[in-house]
Amino acid sequence: MDKVYLSAKEAVSDIPNGATLLVGGFGLVGIPENLIAALRDLGIKDLSCVSNNCGVDDWGLGILLQNHQIRQMTSSYVGENKTFERQFLSGELEVELVPQGTLAERVRAGGSGIPAFYTPAGVGTPVAEGKETRTFAGREYLLEHAIVGDYALIKGWKADPMGNVIYRETAQNFNPMMAAAGRITIVEVEEIVGVGELDPQFVHTPGIYVQRVVKGAHYERRIERRTTRG
Repeated sequence: MDKVYLSAKEAVSDIPNGATLLVGGFGLVGIPENLIAALRDLGIKDLSCVSNNCGVDDWGLGILLQNHQIRQMTSSYVGENKTFERQFLSGELEVELVPQGTLAERVRAGGSGIPAFYTPAGVGTPVAEGKETRTFAGREYLLEHAIVGDYALIKGWKADPMGNVIYRETAQNFNPMMAAAGRITIVEVEEIVGVGELDPQFVHTPGIYVQRVVKGAHYERRIERRTTRG
């Protein structure tokens, strides 16, 4: 039951070209930065990534964009990344923009075994183009399909060797639902503790969802946008 890998590079070494990745994080908070850097170093390409956003130009998933390792992005927000904008406008990058709540629910549904669901978000907008609609109680809804990834790359705070994970504060964001929706879930954490040391009441992702755990080598803890008072 020991799921611990010695390095981020070892943990992602079998991810093939063309894989679909679910990547946790919101902005630069709760991103699996060591796993992303390992993917960059291995040169794995033609990736389809599902993430709330694509980091910034030189950090997070942005470093994979710079290397042209990402072929397609499914995201809800792209405003902080000029590389993303340039590659999208030039046709180098395929993009599916999804309302943030819909994205979260599509991933949650994938982890729960629910194939699709109806939502009012996006009705009457370009988001609805080509999608099935139904009316419930006089209101129109779109059919949205669940998302499941070949691999999920997750950032936790603490984990044990069995893969039970605790997230820290807002770093939970998309991480728990993506951990459940990956066929192979890889979690990097700041600390690995012994089996039995985590209080079961505070475990956010049970080990049944996790196949690999690695301790992050270092964390830069970048701030996406710093605002200070004059």
